[in-house]
Amino acid sequence: MAKITTFQGKTAQELEGLGQQDALAMLNSRSRRAMNRSASSSKNYRLKTLIKKVVKIKALNDAKKIIKTHVRDAVILPEWLGLTFGVHNGKEFKNVLVTIDRIGYRLGDFAHTTGRVLHSGPGVGATRGSKFIPLK
Repeated sequence: MAKITTFQGKTAQELEGLGQQDALAMLNSRSRRAMNRSASSSKNYRLKTLIKKVVKIKALNDAKKIIKTHVRDAVILPEWLGLTFGVHNGKEFKNVLVTIDRIGYRLGDFAHTTGRVLHSGPGVGATRGSKFIPLK
């Protein structure tokens, strides 16, 4: 039997039909407070332009289009299900597909800013004794 993914006991189809206030009530308090503060703040124009982009893309029914953004602190809402965001990590845009298990998190949580550093073994010049080793 296939596993049915839900958020707060609601499936993806039920979440799509929710209004904004009902969706906000399902988020945790930190996400809800961030959304309420950004909606009332006149300074947060970046989030408002992102929401306008999302509404425009959803009106066109073009879910394959990538929405590029620098707004890493935007809370992922249930109405964004199925959309792909290009979240800037300081160097490039990382694609983030919004699924039901990512609701309530921030966009920046899925586009890491630091990479993993893998060091190789010591080379020529790494130690005092290696300067006497011939190169070939």
